Amino acid sequence: MAITDWPADQRPRERLIRHGASKLSDAELLAVFLRVGVTGKSAVDLGRDMVTHFGSLSGLFSASLTDFSSINGLGPAKYAQLQAVLELARRSLSEELQNGVTLGSPQAVKQYLQLLLGGRSYESFAVLFLDVKNRLIACDEMFRGTLTHASVYPREVVKVALAHNAAGVILAHNHPSGTPDPSQADHMLTQALKQALALVDVRVLDHFVVAGRHVYSFAEHGEL
Repeated sequence: MAITDWPADQRPRERLIRHGASKLSDAELLAVFLRVGVTGKSAVDLGRDMVTHFGSLSGLFSASLTDFSSINGLGPAKYAQLQAVLELARRSLSEELQNGVTLGSPQAVKQYLQLLLGGRSYESFAVLFLDVKNRLIACDEMFRGTLTHASVYPREVVKVALAHNAAGVILAHNHPSGTPDPSQADHMLTQALKQALALVDVRVLDHFVVAGRHVYSFAEHGEL
């Protein structure tokens, strides 16, 4: 049955307008994005197939065009639309951070990092460079691949911090395995960077580990 044949109070778009986007399931939100389904499947069914196929929203968001298009009803046009929506979300959150909500709203930082790192299939290490008012100056991906104390070079982070005239930084990296708990190597790396940056009067405000929808904060756990 097509969604247009559903009772009005059960249609995803009408429910979103009446109750807010947070009340919809992942499949329903995707249905609003898709607008239409395919033969034999409503947009909600197609949205559910998308989440099941990729395992999670993070998996869907990080899918390549080839993988995305492997689902019947999806193709380059929808892929481009989805990537545009994700980039708009990143830019909106980046604007918030540039306006100084970095410490006042740690949830905004987490959401930004989830969009930035959460869906990547490889390990990536990023640094948010902040001014004296904790406003975002820039967010740079510094290293990628297997991250260890030896593969992330503190001197490179110090060099970029000085180039940005940063007063503080927030460190962040992802765990593609899906487990956000930091390893011993993560703790060693954090302390090495903290010590190196302290020599040039740059504070490390936090280190976030992103694993899909889960984010671990060193500061919240008293580990800085």
